[in-house]
Amino acid sequence: MINKQSSDHYMWGENCYGWILTDTEGLSVKQESMPGGAKEKLHFHSKAQQFFFVLNGTASLYVDDKKEIIREQQGLLVTTGTKHFIANETMEPLEFLVISQPTTNNDRTTVEK
Repeated sequence: MINKQSSDHYMWGENCYGWILTDTEGLSVKQESMPGGAKEKLHFHSKAQQFFFVLNGTASLYVDDKKEIIREQQGLLVTTGTKHFIANETMEPLEFLVISQPTTNNDRTTVEK
């Protein structure tokens, strides 16, 4: 059994937090949180596809320069090789799941703009 309290956790980006719920070669499931105004860098994955599912708050997910708004209990699939980044453009906290298949370990290329 795993939950946020018993899982490995990490900090990323602009005061964002993550919890590793499972991470195998074939599948990664992480719960992440972002404070208001935070965003990550534009990037893509050469091997992994990712599914983002919002638990609380509202996410702005930029996918190939198109902005998608994802609200609570909604999700969006980002296919392999697609440039993307997630942002919290509200002042409310954002909490979401990111499910990657296969894992994104050593599979992230940041795109400089």
